[in-house]
Amino acid sequence: QVQLVESGGGSVQAGGSLRLSCAVSGYTTRRCLGWFRQAPGKKREGVATIHTSSGRSSYAESVKGRFTISRDNADNTLYLQTDSLKPEDTAMYYCAAAFGSSCPLDPNPYGIWGQGTQVTVSS
Repeated sequence: QVQLVESGGGSVQAGGSLRLSCAVSGYTTRRCLGWFRQAPGKKREGVATIHTSSGRSSYAESVKGRFTISRDNADNTLYLQTDSLKPEDTAMYYCAAAFGSSCPLDPNPYGIWGQGTQVTVSS
């Protein structure tokens, strides 16, 4: 059974950066990995996804140019580099895995989730 464990969250001022990590353990044929976030009172939304074989990535419009998703296949870790953080980026960030090849930003196809890591950005 695959397990996902996030780390790297914290509190930063606007304009700062954080690097989120997601350790992937266990065998899986799920080729889509993604980062999602949920702020209090809001729906969970897709931030960035990546196909582990092709390397193709997708980003939400709100984070394009500021966030970068990457994967280290050697140590089975998914990363999210977050730069130029804004207060509206404040949320719990989750990594997730899904089958398929399109790796959508829609969280519904993702069946395996981590426990989340909190990101708080102050103005």
